[in-house]
Amino acid sequence: MVNNELIKDDLYMAVNGDWLKTAKIPADKAATGGFYDLADDIEKTLMEDFANFMTSEAISDDRYLNEFIKYYRLVSNFEKRNADGFKPAKQYFDKITSLKDINDWQEKLYDLTMMGLPNPFPLYVEPDMKDTQHYALYASVPSLILPDKTYYKENHPQAEALLSVYRQMVLALFERAGYDNDFAQATLEKALAFDKSLAPVQKDSTERADYAKSYNKYSFEDYTAFSKSVDLGAFAKKLIGQTPDQVIVDEPKYYEALETLINPDTFENFKSWLLVKTLISVSTLLDDDTRVLAGTYSRALSGSKEAMKAQKAAFYLATGQFSQVVGLYYAHKYFGAKAKADVHHMVEKMIDVYKNRLASNDWLSDDTRQKAIVKLNTLGINVGYPDKLDPLYTKFVVDEDADLVTNDLNFTQISLKEHYDRWGKDVDRSRWEMPAHMVNAYYNPSFNIIVFPAAILQAPFYSLDQSSSENFGGIGA
Repeated sequence: MVNNELIKDDLYMAVNGDWLKTAKIPADKAATGGFYDLADDIEKTLMEDFANFMTSEAISDDRYLNEFIKYYRLVSNFEKRNADGFKPAKQYFDKITSLKDINDWQEKLYDLTMMGLPNPFPLYVEPDMKDTQHYALYASVPSLILPDKTYYKENHPQAEALLSVYRQMVLALFERAGYDNDFAQATLEKALAFDKSLAPVQKDSTERADYAKSYNKYSFEDYTAFSKSVDLGAFAKKLIGQTPDQVIVDEPKYYEALETLINPDTFENFKSWLLVKTLISVSTLLDDDTRVLAGTYSRALSGSKEAMKAQKAAFYLATGQFSQVVGLYYAHKYFGAKAKADVHHMVEKMIDVYKNRLASNDWLSDDTRQKAIVKLNTLGINVGYPDKLDPLYTKFVVDEDADLVTNDLNFTQISLKEHYDRWGKDVDRSRWEMPAHMVNAYYNPSFNIIVFPAAILQAPFYSLDQSSSENFGGIGA
């Protein structure tokens, strides 16, 4: 029962106080709440469905769903993963440890990138923020080990404790991978030194929140001039198969310092950084003890008390790889066409309300109001699930005779090639960036679309069984 006096003094605690006293965060999760409860229910439902599917050879007429189940079986085969240990990852480590110098690395940079390995000047393809009909080539920055550049300032209260966790984890992973302690210690310290060199020239999280300042257009010639030690132009042309006329740079200060960060003198530190980053990322695909160990640092950052159990981790790894396939399965079975049409109609009604408000608005200029209406008229409405499967997944074929790492590498190369092949093409506004079974929603300003995945369109946010007022209040707001 709500305390009327408390409502006057503290509305938040009046509504949420009892829940806050009793709510418990699952040990393998970082948070809980209404969204998380829905996600946990979907997790349970799909894990039960897929556990049943794995016991039969053919589960449906959907060949893509069948391909997902093959992959899920492979991911769930911890007997084989435990027996293989670090052996499947050797192909990654050998490619890095054999690098002789910066020129040798540059010759192999394209292949290493297409393997999904980290890069000190990552390039990606996204719609041009000022010409959203076309894709542009963007240059970003690599992620730091600590959460933000502010953690690298002297005497930061959490930095050393986090680095201690990181060091212990990396040294233990090197030991499991068969490297001796002297090599591991030296490699780790050089990797940390390289990581620390990146921090001063990166933006902090507050600066990155100023979205407009991440749009810095450079001619291709000016972009390539950022480095003398690395041929940035050759790498960019190899990635997209063409010569771009421009590159949009997220953080110019970082690229202005690129020559001092990556050069023959810093190569050994960079090579160590590359090996440590790769060691951690590939470990999630190996035996279960290594998987748990490799998540130690991320759990320290998130606050999760323990790692996911093996089967749950397998579920998330497999569904992450085949996300849209799983999303369509969930949406067709648990959401449906009737609800999809109903929510779409609700959104159209809300857009009409906005248009009417803009028409009578007296504090915006006429030009601004007209542009806002044009934006509303062209707003893409994606509800429930995509009308068709992303063609990417038609290329995913599981090799049941190969190990998990080899299959993952194949899928990574297919995905990255598809990503970079977008450059020079018209923007596909029908492409979803979230699967239908994810409890979330988003607006993408580059695509001018709103997306409501099926998973969030359930009670208490939305239901065909709820009144229209409940639905407009729950999901419409």
